[in-house]
Amino acid sequence: MLARVRDYFAQAGVLEVDTPVLSPAGATDPALQSFQTRYHGPGLAHGSSLYLQTSPEFPMKRLLAAGSGSIYQICKVFRDGESGRRHNPEFTLLEWYRVGFDHFDLMDDVETLLRSVLEGLVPLESVDHWCYRDLFIESAGVDPFNASVDELRGCLQSHAIDPPVGLSPDDNDGWLDLLMTHIIEPRLGPGLVFIRDYPASQAALARLRPGTPPVAARFEAYLNGVELANGYHELTDAAEQGLRFEQDNAQRVAQGLEPVVVDTRLLAALASGLPNCAGVALGIDRLLMVAAGSNSLASVIAFPLNDA
Repeated sequence: MLARVRDYFAQAGVLEVDTPVLSPAGATDPALQSFQTRYHGPGLAHGSSLYLQTSPEFPMKRLLAAGSGSIYQICKVFRDGESGRRHNPEFTLLEWYRVGFDHFDLMDDVETLLRSVLEGLVPLESVDHWCYRDLFIESAGVDPFNASVDELRGCLQSHAIDPPVGLSPDDNDGWLDLLMTHIIEPRLGPGLVFIRDYPASQAALARLRPGTPPVAARFEAYLNGVELANGYHELTDAAEQGLRFEQDNAQRVAQGLEPVVVDTRLLAALASGLPNCAGVALGIDRLLMVAAGSNSLASVIAFPLNDA
């Protein structure tokens, strides 16, 4: 599978790169928890904290700003608190960026890559595209852009789903995520499904598309019901990105989590000029799991957490 991935990008003229696993800055996203370690040698202040990367996104964008052109990477990434049937705290990620693409172009690229990589293994008999709002209305009967938390809670209860204790009534995105994972995802069915136009509050590092309401230029891809990839038409505005990092850290503090050191080098790269591009991260282990017809990552990872 890795050979097929590399062949696809070689044919497309996309450069393979390699970036550090350790960084003095981390991902501020409140939904992601980073592993931290400490460095005691020369070159940095004694006892400096370093984060294990949750994604190679930040250094890859610094390469893009330096003029690399379209690039990809296959690497190990690390996320604390994630272990289960479809999660492992260490996993293999394929991430790539296409200069000159928007997220619509990138969805086509993801489909073409999957057809190439899965040829002879898993047929892509259907490819569906949904807007986030339309999918919620169709599958859950609620408008995610206008529904109150009470309406979202009522929808969950009508499906005999109890929300977790401690989920804040102010965390609208948390309630939407529950509906997505417990009601909508199980109904996606076989084939490749793209979901786009997420709420602006879930934009992360994506641009916003104007409208009423504005939506994130973001998509997620599901293969046979398994969440596989997350892509953006990348935000290039350094000031806006810095503000989002600040908001992330404020939300982390409100949730009782430690704030994360912001990657100022990334912000400097954005300020220097990130080219118009779209990027996506795709879980290789999950892709292999689907290709093998399995429902557990432990069956395709040589040394999952409990056997490492």
